[in-house]
Amino acid sequence: MTQHTPTLLYIDDDSALARLVDRGLTRRGYKVIHAASGEEGLERIRRAEMEGRIDVVALDQYMPGLDGLETLEQIMAIPDAPPVVFVTASQDSTIAVTALKAGAADYLVKDVKGDFIPLLHVAADGALRQAELQKAREEAEAEIHASRDRYAALAAERELLLREVNHRVGNSLQIIASLLHLQANSAGQEEVKAALTNAMGRVAAVAQVHRRLYTSQDLKSVVLNQYLDSLLEDLRRSAEGNRMSRLTVKAEAIEIDPDRAVAVGIIVNELVMNAVKYAYPDGAGPIHVELTSQGDDLLLSIADDGVGDKVKADPRSTGMGQRIVAAMATKLDATVERDPAHSGTRILLKFRRVPAAPDRASTAAAS
Repeated sequence: MTQHTPTLLYIDDDSALARLVDRGLTRRGYKVIHAASGEEGLERIRRAEMEGRIDVVALDQYMPGLDGLETLEQIMAIPDAPPVVFVTASQDSTIAVTALKAGAADYLVKDVKGDFIPLLHVAADGALRQAELQKAREEAEAEIHASRDRYAALAAERELLLREVNHRVGNSLQIIASLLHLQANSAGQEEVKAALTNAMGRVAAVAQVHRRLYTSQDLKSVVLNQYLDSLLEDLRRSAEGNRMSRLTVKAEAIEIDPDRAVAVGIIVNELVMNAVKYAYPDGAGPIHVELTSQGDDLLLSIADDGVGDKVKADPRSTGMGQRIVAAMATKLDATVERDPAHSGTRILLKFRRVPAAPDRASTAAAS
């Protein structure tokens, strides 16, 4: 592989010194081009695409026409300008500071005999390395920004797809719930009607989660007060007559993940429907759903003021509701207990707002 020979543009009105620089740097592996004025040097840099690129510039301060600082300012305004080593015979440090602030990569003092040429070689090499590092840094930053943009685009696309999936799943579940409702209304046997109504409520509980997801800005969590309001409104509409006209809900705006929200919804559906069927044998009565936070824990309460322990067991009951509640409570890692002090029936579930991390030792043993 042929190594690139760097090209140095030496801008100086001293042609004799320019020849010394040419000989000295050519021996050190550079190709040297001379420009006798700032204007000529600027024109050569601008024609770089046609006449070959300039890798580094050595720029004298005192020249007729544009001086070094004026030329430097215009070089820095050229897109992808080469690095500049500022060269002057002046010992005035103010010029050095001004040149470096204006964008020069390095600064050195020249002499008329060319003794500064080794220093110019070192400075040019340093300027090239600095330019390469800067270019590599800019390319890396550009790639990082491009990667972030690609990630943001993919994330937006994924969110759109998830929202569409939740929309379609929610619609499909709502259709199933509606079919179950129609079937329940047309069923002749009360046992069949009750089973279909219960199944409809369970499906509606899951459908409401998906509805919450695709209509909200956050696909990772469900706000429980909004979810329970909608869920219980569905139960009111599905009930016959005024059996659930006194159903109330009081819940805090607590966010949990969708899977656990489904479990909460199914539990509420089962316990509310159980209260509807058994708490008030002679008609309708109040049923209260309440969700509160207690530190890191959540407390879910479903209560009625009905007959409580005096209710007679229904011989037609299959115990499916209790098994479903137990299964969902296990999913939530919740404790379930009955409040003995309540005059009617009050079921309390207590579970963590955020599920506990699995024990590593247990996970390893299970695997």
